[in-house]
Amino acid sequence: MNIITEFYKRGLEHWPKTGQHILVHQTEEEIVVYQAYKKSIARFAAENQFLGGSEYSYSRMSWIKPNFLWMMYRCGWAEKENQESVLALWIKKKDFESVLNEAVISSFNPHYYVSHEQWRANLGQKEVRLQWDPDHDPYGHKQERRAIQLGLKGNVLENFGKKQITRIEDITDFVKQQKQLLDAGRINELLVPIETVYKTTNAALNQRVGIDLQ
Repeated sequence: MNIITEFYKRGLEHWPKTGQHILVHQTEEEIVVYQAYKKSIARFAAENQFLGGSEYSYSRMSWIKPNFLWMMYRCGWAEKENQESVLALWIKKKDFESVLNEAVISSFNPHYYVSHEQWRANLGQKEVRLQWDPDHDPYGHKQERRAIQLGLKGNVLENFGKKQITRIEDITDFVKQQKQLLDAGRINELLVPIETVYKTTNAALNQRVGIDLQ
């Protein structure tokens, strides 16, 4: 696994406790986002290094999540049906920002849109949906901090799945190892990817999608 980890307790010391943040594992040029699939879809992706195969559908919306613990909450630590395999997808920051630039917040908020009509028009034109959801701790408890997830469809999804991903890693074994520690009450030994706040280079974009940069 190419992802660098740290103890969960250490992460608590530097993660923001409130606000809307893209908390993500990142290098100078790339970030990691997560998805969970049934084993056969994940196996194809890891072996071929793109999303596809006979069981994968590009006609549906597909959600990517930059935050590891939010992904663990969503997939039940790889124990939910058809989410038994967790993939770490590496993508260049410039490509992630191009996806984010197409995002429309999934529900109307007057803080980000002048009118309901403007929001509806954008919703009909864009192929990316954005949601700010409560982040979760390893046990699934809601946090005050909010995490981002992006729903991709159409050309944006196909471009992401076939061209923009630079590396696909199946991290299911790591996930299961950490779940065993959690179940044994050994949270002091729990490892998670090192995640820091990601700030895009576009101030107008940050404001439009609701990123808290404080």
